[in-house]
Amino acid sequence: MNDFATDLSIGQLYNDHQPALKRFLMAMLRSEQAAEDVAHEAWVRVLRYRPKQPVENPQAYLFTVGANAARDYLARESTRSKFTTTADDEPFDQAICPHPNAEQCAQDHQRLQTLARAVDDLPPRCREVFLMSRFDGLSNPDIALRLQISRNMVEKHIIKALLHCRNRLKSQGV
Repeated sequence: MNDFATDLSIGQLYNDHQPALKRFLMAMLRSEQAAEDVAHEAWVRVLRYRPKQPVENPQAYLFTVGANAARDYLARESTRSKFTTTADDEPFDQAICPHPNAEQCAQDHQRLQTLARAVDDLPPRCREVFLMSRFDGLSNPDIALRLQISRNMVEKHIIKALLHCRNRLKSQGV
């Protein structure tokens, strides 16, 4: 269990997860500049609103803060576009809302919490390989080289982690 009580732990969290956070936000926002801006906003929020209690999974906390900052960004952009539309723009009733409703947000939050717990429950080496693959974006050969294990073992760890997460989601009904 990590604690956000010190600037050192936040600095370490930043160093460890900034690239993964930017990739995560880039996938949500489809804009490199927006992802940079929202990542910055997420770090400001982490620093400004530090939790008073220890955080069980700082990475999941960071990604939740980032997702919330991204949703706020999308809401601002949606509002801004409503006031800058032209006659050629599609009618509002045909526009797709980029924001999930409250029920969807609650389901997503529950799913994220379930996945975070499932990843935390993995054996240490399996968890390390999985996080390097899925959050740090490293290739299997790079992971094998860094951890001095075979590519085959990297693949086995990733498959084991994916199956574990899928089974956990099914068992929780999310």
